Amino acid sequence: MLTLYFAPGSSSMAPHIALHEIGQPFEAIELSFHKGENRTPEYLAINPLGQVPTLVIDGRPLTEVAGCLFYLASAFPAARLLRDDAEDQARVVSWMSFIAATLHPARRQGLDHALGIYAQAEARLGANDWAVGGAYSIADIHLFRLFWRFNSSLKPPPEKFPNLMAHHARMMARPAVIKTLQAEAAVGYELPGQGGSERKSAV
Repeated sequence: MLTLYFAPGSSSMAPHIALHEIGQPFEAIELSFHKGENRTPEYLAINPLGQVPTLVIDGRPLTEVAGCLFYLASAFPAARLLRDDAEDQARVVSWMSFIAATLHPARRQGLDHALGIYAQAEARLGANDWAVGGAYSIADIHLFRLFWRFNSSLKPPPEKFPNLMAHHARMMARPAVIKTLQAEAAVGYELPGQGGSERKSAV
């Protein structure tokens, strides 16, 4: 049994999308950071950092976006979220490391810095449909969630990031992404500028 603890609009959106991609039944448990539900003793016993996502696999918690995505791709190969080729797998890991270590914290260092970092992601993606090897993968899910947030909140001119905007459009057409966005918007995002029944505090 798979259980995802998530906060709508946060980084947990990435494994939420992957769960819809693999097509396996799962339980989704919403946590409100605004209400402090991520700081309860019960949740801290599962994830001592009080963060999301946490993916519980038959009672065993797994944390961090990249770890959750890699597990789902590896455990359910029929979804084809990770290719068999060792070099392609390494490039997926490279992309996700860049996303987690460089892209994700960029906004905290100011708009100019963030724009420069996203320009690097724009160049790295290039005119490719997908991030690695011409095939959709968990790297695309991870990249989409970050750019979705960046694009929705800061609304950069579309011509500034044409490759990322085209990737965003391809992702927005995927049924798994549509399902996830609908499910999370129905709960209400806690992130500013994300629409839905928006809450007041940022995650």
